[in-house]
Amino acid sequence: MNKKISPYFHTFKHDIDAGILPGRLNYPFSAAPHIISKIACKEVQNYLETQKDFKHDFGLSSSTKSSQATGKMFGVLVVKTQEGRLGFLAAYSGQLAGTNSHKYFVPPVYDILRPNSFFKQEEAEISKINEKIKQSENSRNYIKMRTVLDNIRKEAAQAIDNFRKEIKTAKKRRGFLRKKHKDTLLPSEYEALLKKLGRESQDFQYRYKDLRRLWSEKINVAEARLAKADEDINRLKNERKKRSAALQKNTFEHYTFLDAEKRSKSLQKIFIEELGTIPPAGAGECAAPKLFQYAFKNGYTPISLAEFWWGAAPNSEVRKHKNYYPCCKGKCAPILNYMLRKTAVEKNPMLIPPSLDKQAYEIMYEDEAVLVLNKSENFLSVPGKHIQDSIQTRVQSSFTTPSTPLPVHRLDMATSGLMLFAKNKTDHSFLQKQFLERKVHKEYTAVLEGSIVQDSGRIDLPLRVDLNNRPYQLVCKEYGKPALTYFRVIERNNGLTRIKFYPVTGRTHQLRVHAAHQLGLATPIRGDDLYGSKADRLYLHAEKLIFIHPKSQKKISITASCPF
Repeated sequence: MNKKISPYFHTFKHDIDAGILPGRLNYPFSAAPHIISKIACKEVQNYLETQKDFKHDFGLSSSTKSSQATGKMFGVLVVKTQEGRLGFLAAYSGQLAGTNSHKYFVPPVYDILRPNSFFKQEEAEISKINEKIKQSENSRNYIKMRTVLDNIRKEAAQAIDNFRKEIKTAKKRRGFLRKKHKDTLLPSEYEALLKKLGRESQDFQYRYKDLRRLWSEKINVAEARLAKADEDINRLKNERKKRSAALQKNTFEHYTFLDAEKRSKSLQKIFIEELGTIPPAGAGECAAPKLFQYAFKNGYTPISLAEFWWGAAPNSEVRKHKNYYPCCKGKCAPILNYMLRKTAVEKNPMLIPPSLDKQAYEIMYEDEAVLVLNKSENFLSVPGKHIQDSIQTRVQSSFTTPSTPLPVHRLDMATSGLMLFAKNKTDHSFLQKQFLERKVHKEYTAVLEGSIVQDSGRIDLPLRVDLNNRPYQLVCKEYGKPALTYFRVIERNNGLTRIKFYPVTGRTHQLRVHAAHQLGLATPIRGDDLYGSKADRLYLHAEKLIFIHPKSQKKISITASCPF
């Protein structure tokens, strides 16, 4: 008797050649999916385009797009059942259309939205506390007490400031009288004048102390009245804080994840053991953990994983409709490290060093102070956490002086082009200062995956690292560092745009984000596997550098022809 197939297990609409199946599960934190998972993604996308099971504004239609419109990350996991049937599971990150229950997608690891769950019950109690706090803080009596206190503080500040001005004017007048009558009065008369002026000065000081004491007493009385009302509000806030912390901990304990041998561990324990921290908000709600949880729970063997974005991009992130993306590291890495510990997974491609036979650089200029190299693509500028091989280590290995030359700046691993080195620390400081003061002229050539309308312009979008998904960068006006780029289109051909970038600042991934972000050019650089789609290489090249030489103090201009 055949085992009943789960409704979340989807068979492929067309026969799949077993010869294309990978031998190992692909590395989850790489955006390059296997062909089999691309086929599965296409079937999920077809479902999303035609389904009538739920309503969610993905922001794909400009005529119906609302302020709440947002895209969503979806995932597929190609699996084999215990009977050897090939199919796939589908999931989404977070919630979809305000619920966790959809017939096409696997259920969450733990459904916090389930009616009568401890989460919903405790959430309701916390909401009651929030309402009590809101009512207390918005009550007429409380607002009146706050207003009275604010007014007394303002009146006190004004009265004290006015009296200080009066003291200053009187002091100036006394000084004038002392100077005026020093040589016009008899000694005895002048002595009497000094005593009178001294008593006047003391009187002002006494009055100033009395004034401050009077207003301090008024403020203290108003503060005491308000503090009495604040006691109840603070008690409610402390209760809310404790209950929220307890609810979070309890929730993390209810999220338990399985490995291939069906051994479980709670979300709280996973993060504490691996990182020594509590999980971030939303951990365990991403598509990948849901997919692996359902697969392991039902005895399915994972074959291939892929995630894609569907819909409009968030304001801060670079997300392209239908593009593939890796799993996020901040929320998913500790979870997947545990879940996949008994599963054969491909090696992290970022840990595979470049071939020692591959030429890393070409010397473009060299003298007693500086060295300018043309860096090959897909080489680290400096040693990384896991890979030591880099432009810096290769350059330094050919010099007899330890730790020199020193790189003055860096290029992304995938970017080719000019890198500036200094042969001693003094010249390094001189050159680095030019970068910090934005006095170095930098010129990049890139090919964009599309045709842009503008012929030239500027992009001013502040950037910061995505703390939950390094090394991705976010556009963030609140916490981002200034990032400014000028650009000029060279040509448009076959739907691609060749462009010159002139970055003023040098933020991580600046040109890549400024090109791809919807508030920038909204057109990613060709081959950008982080913010666009993977190709044979990243089509970004640092073509020109102009700087002041540390010895001659003359302007040096170096060019490395674009290889694409």
